[in-house]
Amino acid sequence: MSPDRAADPRLEKELEDAGIKLSTVATDILGVSGRAMLDALIDGERDVHALAQMAKARMRPKIPELVEALTGNFGEHHAFLCRLHLERIDQLKTTIAELSVRIEEEMRPFARQLELLQTIPGVGSAVAEVLIAETGADMARFATAGHLASWAGICPGHHESAGKHKSGRRRHGSRWLGAALGPAAMAASRTRTYLGARYMRLMPRLGKKKALVALEHSLLTAVWMLTQDTGFHDLGGDYYTKHDPERALRRITRQANALGLTVRFEPIEAAA
Repeated sequence: MSPDRAADPRLEKELEDAGIKLSTVATDILGVSGRAMLDALIDGERDVHALAQMAKARMRPKIPELVEALTGNFGEHHAFLCRLHLERIDQLKTTIAELSVRIEEEMRPFARQLELLQTIPGVGSAVAEVLIAETGADMARFATAGHLASWAGICPGHHESAGKHKSGRRRHGSRWLGAALGPAAMAASRTRTYLGARYMRLMPRLGKKKALVALEHSLLTAVWMLTQDTGFHDLGGDYYTKHDPERALRRITRQANALGLTVRFEPIEAAA
């Protein structure tokens, strides 16, 4: 979570306590316009018209609304607390910037792996960096994609005793890898790719949570392909429709019947 978002609730609470409703007009109260107004408030400016005139670019048409939103009872106590919040946010921004530079330096030897990983839907630069940090980018240590998924704890557990299967709960894996794969799977589920189609196929039967775990497994399979020095090969969002067209037709028919409709399928005549 960014420091801005983490500190917003506390900062907004202080502003609301003073009757300042800046967040109802400004999407980001720590943007250029919002920050200028906050700094001026903290420094003692109380003329709401002067504060509203600090709006920049797309905020300019909202000056009348800003005048109303900035009208309140902002006092010295509010200024003191808001200053503390803003100083903390600035400190966190500086720390994050320093860490980002260090991470970039550490990742330079893995430029090729980073490039390949980001061809996978849902995997951005931050997730790719976590994948490399947790796996070492050396997929050769995992004999198969299944071995990687098992090591990461992204597969059902296998517990059998006296021929009886017990809990299939997942084993514990890297908490950092799991934290990165979750958002990546959620982002991939919204894409019009094979991964998005796989999620939509599994979700009705498994539920959202288990379908996302299955998608995490698919992501790790794609990650393992680094052993072949190749990027993600998308089978397409229509993969399942083409692979099993009869099943797709049955699904469409069931949906139409549920709406009280009947459907008839006819092949499209080839162009002459």
